[in-house]
Amino acid sequence: MDNDLSVNNLVKKFGDFSAVDEVSFSVERGSFFSILGPSGCGKTTLLRMVAGFEAPTSGTIEIRGRDMTGVPPNQRPVNLVFQHLALFPMMNVAENIAFGLKRRKVDSATIRKKTDEILDRVGLPGYAQQRIDQLSGGQKQRVAIARCLVLEPSVLLLDEPLGALDLKLREQMKVELKKLQSRVGTTFVYITHDQSEALVMSDRIAVMNKGRYEQIGTPPQLYTQPLTPFVAQFVGDNNLWTGKVTEQEGDEIVIQTDDGFVFRASTQDRISIGRQADLYIRPESIRIQPPAEVEGLNRFGVTVKAVLFDGANSRILTVTPQEHELLIALPQNRTFDHIEVGQSIEVGWHPESAVCFRAKE
Repeated sequence: MDNDLSVNNLVKKFGDFSAVDEVSFSVERGSFFSILGPSGCGKTTLLRMVAGFEAPTSGTIEIRGRDMTGVPPNQRPVNLVFQHLALFPMMNVAENIAFGLKRRKVDSATIRKKTDEILDRVGLPGYAQQRIDQLSGGQKQRVAIARCLVLEPSVLLLDEPLGALDLKLREQMKVELKKLQSRVGTTFVYITHDQSEALVMSDRIAVMNKGRYEQIGTPPQLYTQPLTPFVAQFVGDNNLWTGKVTEQEGDEIVIQTDDGFVFRASTQDRISIGRQADLYIRPESIRIQPPAEVEGLNRFGVTVKAVLFDGANSRILTVTPQEHELLIALPQNRTFDHIEVGQSIEVGWHPESAVCFRAKE
């Protein structure tokens, strides 16, 4: 596979602080690659190094096989879309898009042709003469992207571009951005702290924490096979138990939790008997009132503490007799109108639905 971007052993230090610490990854041509992590994890610093606004302390950045060491930002085949878009309010849509082409001394006939073509590709035909203040948030987003794409970058860098939008528009723009990237075929490198954005849009995601990558994989891999406790906690919701391993066989353990339960669970780590382990189980992996004939489940009773209605994402908050709180998803293929606060119900989950890691000493 051809890579548009290759980053090798990249380090960025500010004094004694390592903002980016030995990061390596590659991005395939024409793919949507996201860097996901909490605020302060180093993802914006990493993007700024790719764009050329920050110089690495060590390591290399290659774009389409060319080493970018010493290459200034304006000579790199990348463009950056900022969260606040930075559109020029005194210019109309066409003038905003043409800005970079004019600086490159492109002739006016070519500028007009390229501007019309890119407006068509981002789904805004006929918007050339519109003022920026006449556009919706989503339309401004597309103009900012069009202004970058018209310069034909090898890689388009997007720094939390949906952060300033309201929730409804953000949900809509996630789908729009994915469709747009598929249509134009340009490589997108997208940074976000919003796991939903990354999961919905990306071909591959790098989860970043404290300057390092915890795991790189497809959205389903990160969600169903987290390789570290941080990924298990950060990507999607998880219920957590801590306990001691009492049996170990292959990739399955028996864990006695601190609140007295005994569960069978699969494990990513080799956890020896007697060691402490953290067990994670997704809200949608817990079955409500499973039929008696379903074998092999970890079964136990809980009390309903609250019903959290959110349409297709509705859940119940429950507590065990030992006051351990559990979030449980309400499946969409069954009605649970009978579930009420204060009610006692049986729940259960399959051992392979959980994931366990060695607890930190």
